[in-house]
Amino acid sequence: MRLRYTSRARNDLDIAFEWYEEQRRGLGFDFLDCVEAAIEIIQQMPKLYARHHEHFRRALVRRFPFSIFYTIEEKEIVVHAIFDNRQDPVRLP
Repeated sequence: MRLRYTSRARNDLDIAFEWYEEQRRGLGFDFLDCVEAAIEIIQQMPKLYARHHEHFRRALVRRFPFSIFYTIEEKEIVVHAIFDNRQDPVRLP
């Protein structure tokens, strides 16, 4: 199934990558690898993860305090946010 990132999700990913790279060189790439692993599972088994709120499904990112919020549309999976779980939940998509 095709995958599409919203502009918010891309922005979330960029911000997190840059922050982790500032903490330690290469850590941002470790973060991206873990996000990619979660995305691969989502693509293989989109209904694996339960609905978290409203119509969004939530997949946790291994090793990092992030969740991937996505929806399953007719012809694609839409990633709406790469959410830092340490943020105020009011900011959820």
